[in-house]
Amino acid sequence: MTRSALTALMCAGILGAGVLVSAPAIAAPSSTAPAAGTELSGKTVFLDPGHQGTAHSENLQRQVNDGRGGTKDCQTTGMTTLDGVPEHTINWKVSELVRSSLESLGATVKTSRADDTGWGGCVDDRARAASESGADVAVSIHADSTSTMTDADKHGFHLIVPTLPIPSAAADAAQSEGGRSASTVMRDSYVRAGFEPANYAGVENGIQERSDIAGPALTTVPLVFVEMGNGSNPDDAAVLESSDGQLKHAIAISTGIIDYLLGAETPSTPADAATTTAATPAAAATTGAAAPVTTAPSGAGPAADGRSALSRLLESVSPYVNSFGVDGLEGLATPDNVSSVSTFAQGLLKQILADR
Repeated sequence: MTRSALTALMCAGILGAGVLVSAPAIAAPSSTAPAAGTELSGKTVFLDPGHQGTAHSENLQRQVNDGRGGTKDCQTTGMTTLDGVPEHTINWKVSELVRSSLESLGATVKTSRADDTGWGGCVDDRARAASESGADVAVSIHADSTSTMTDADKHGFHLIVPTLPIPSAAADAAQSEGGRSASTVMRDSYVRAGFEPANYAGVENGIQERSDIAGPALTTVPLVFVEMGNGSNPDDAAVLESSDGQLKHAIAISTGIIDYLLGAETPSTPADAATTTAATPAAAATTGAAAPVTTAPSGAGPAADGRSALSRLLESVSPYVNSFGVDGLEGLATPDNVSSVSTFAQGLLKQILADR
């Protein structure tokens, strides 16, 4: 095992073990709880990292079905952030983190493209692949742009939902029921993760309704269409471009998917909702205990009531990323922590730490 891989394993272990032992109110073990790594067994997720790499010869302007009786361009190149990072690469990296996380929990994950170099399919091809996958939910991952120059005024994430009704009865049923529900759950996950809803383009409370996006009008499984942020905005772009920021987006997307797939849990009792006090981050480096984790009060509305225990556990990783960054997480690991490796934490963090 390489040193970087060993470090990744150790970091995943202390995070997973620390969160598990310090937050019993979030995910207390029970005799009926599924075994670690099987929580999402039987669930299928289709991930569509938007756009495609540059190593292709397809005609992007070729007209394809738009799902509403017209046509539109097969594909677009996607935006480029202020520092020159292409959207297709950001989408790909976030999607891979989400895939790794979901697979580590037992889900079957299918994707629209196999890499970040070649072709990923026209918009109708991707919708067809999502529909044929029979997924419980499909998630199309994108980032937005409002200008080829700096746009400091427009910022934030949003979820695109289709104008209803959709001509296809099957697509209309999927998007008016599961699609809208999954999009709302994803919006709530993003808000809990600290992301602000977009303040432009008619977005209302993180949701934007549109009739010109072909994917939702052609997809017959529930679809979530995420615009993670505005690549023209300096602050949004900095998050989208960085490994730390991509991990934060991946955590928000993963928790949203988990909440939708597993549904709401029984609301916490007042005692369960209290803050769990544990060792400080410095102590965690030597004792294996986690930093303090705060759970949401039971009366906090959608941010508490619509969440699964598993997603709360996943979300508990966020304070470590915020405090230490991805590189800083290595400081929390010691050789003594290797035996504490958590299957759950490995799936989310091992890949990104090993790659740095």
